[in-house]
Amino acid sequence: MNFFITGSAGFIGYHVAKKLLESGHNIVGFDNFNDYYSPDLKERRNEQLLSYNNFVEVRGDLIDYPLIENILRKYNIERVFHLAAQAGVRNSIKNPFQYQQSNLEGHLNILESCRHCGISRLVYASSSSVYGGNKKVPFNENDFVDQPVSLYAATKKSNELMSHTYTHLYNLQTIGLRFFTVYGPWGRPDMAYWLFTQAMLSGEPIKVFNNGDMKRDFTYINDIVLGCIQALMAEDLSMYEIFNLGNNKPESLMALINILSKNLNVTPKIKFLPMQDGDVAITHADITSAESKLKYKPSTSLGDGLKAFTDWFKKEEKCDI
Repeated sequence: MNFFITGSAGFIGYHVAKKLLESGHNIVGFDNFNDYYSPDLKERRNEQLLSYNNFVEVRGDLIDYPLIENILRKYNIERVFHLAAQAGVRNSIKNPFQYQQSNLEGHLNILESCRHCGISRLVYASSSSVYGGNKKVPFNENDFVDQPVSLYAATKKSNELMSHTYTHLYNLQTIGLRFFTVYGPWGRPDMAYWLFTQAMLSGEPIKVFNNGDMKRDFTYINDIVLGCIQALMAEDLSMYEIFNLGNNKPESLMALINILSKNLNVTPKIKFLPMQDGDVAITHADITSAESKLKYKPSTSLGDGLKAFTDWFKKEEKCDI
């Protein structure tokens, strides 16, 4: 099949594109290589994708509607995986207009181009952040999610609403994926597991918010990739779907730190801090729906996943990541 993947030089986009390329599918990858985190890391992911003959790279921005529509028509795209967005809960509080442009206008451009080009299925990235301060755990897709605690979360909830409208009005199949704290090799330098690893190896203190009293549903990238591909390929999905993709097993932040400490053979210097604006104390995915409809079965323990990450990180450390 011919797939268009936005954010193909990003963490999840790179891994999904690579898996599809290895399966013989044709991928048009789209990214703007912005500097929210190291463009060099994105370039190195992209270089690996360019080694496949069935990969085409297009550099551009989501706000360029004519470019997106031209890509879909030129390459006879059948399905779209929309991952490109301005990421980061805390950054959304400091730089709100970046999120309005990329996450709202950009998502609308994807919806409109899919509608006009007859795309059979749009799969897009939502986020576990839409659950906000939800006290009920585990988080279920049918839970009330109209009280986001960050602008980032509000944009992701808006994406789900916009997609529902396009499904209703234009019969465009839209599948939203709420990701839960994805980690692993080639990950994002703004995420806690990366920041902690980098600080430990540099002998710097690590910042631990809410005095360490936090739990996250850490989900290894390989498990996420399989869920993403099933969302793109699975039959018998409804025209509008929302799925949690998590590990269904919250782990404490201190457990993560202890595993990293053991892997790196470093005793961490910890600076405990209060909860930051926009953060939540726990995330926990109910994955019943994804298990049933996507045959999604995460199988990587936090220990195994972090071992794979730290092994990769130590090899890549000298590459200025």
